[in-house]
Amino acid sequence: MKITIIGASAGTGLAAVQQALAKGHDVTALSTQTASIPDHSRLNKVNGSATSVEDLKKVIIGAEAVIVTIGTRNKKPNTLFSDTAMALVKAGLETGFKAPILIITGFGAGKSAGFLSFFMRTVIRLFLKHQYIDKTKMEEIIAASTLNWEIVRPGMLTNGSLTKTYKALPDLYQGIKIGKISRADVADFLLQEAENQSMLQQYPALTS
Repeated sequence: MKITIIGASAGTGLAAVQQALAKGHDVTALSTQTASIPDHSRLNKVNGSATSVEDLKKVIIGAEAVIVTIGTRNKKPNTLFSDTAMALVKAGLETGFKAPILIITGFGAGKSAGFLSFFMRTVIRLFLKHQYIDKTKMEEIIAASTLNWEIVRPGMLTNGSLTKTYKALPDLYQGIKIGKISRADVADFLLQEAENQSMLQQYPALTS
């Protein structure tokens, strides 16, 4: 199938590109820096911005699924996530896009913030506060749209290997434990959902 991956040059996005190609999919990868993505005969690399409506329209037209794995190392307040959400909604409306869009935020965004462990609540408050405020805005914009969305909330990301033994929890409940999970396992879940959607219009949390 034809899969577009937005934010594809590193981390979970790059893992998703590599796994999708290994599974025989045709991949379009959008990033501001595509040079770090190894070339492949079934890979179309597009230099562009996730916050640009025109760039998004170029890469979602014809896609059978879209995976959004954008991230930032900028600890200062910024609006990357909410700006991307608004651009996605507009691009989707202008192209009449109906295929699934799978979007990574993080456990701690939206209503999941009330279910964080003390440790993770402290980490987010001290180091990732502004990112999670904007991730929550992203979730709100996407959920209020007509996009065929799924918002995926992984726990703390690691560079560990692919295990395929992770858990995908669709509901929040008192005592839920969301710990670490490898980027490779997150990528695996995203591709599983791209191929056979089972949690659309939901907020699955991922943990090892």
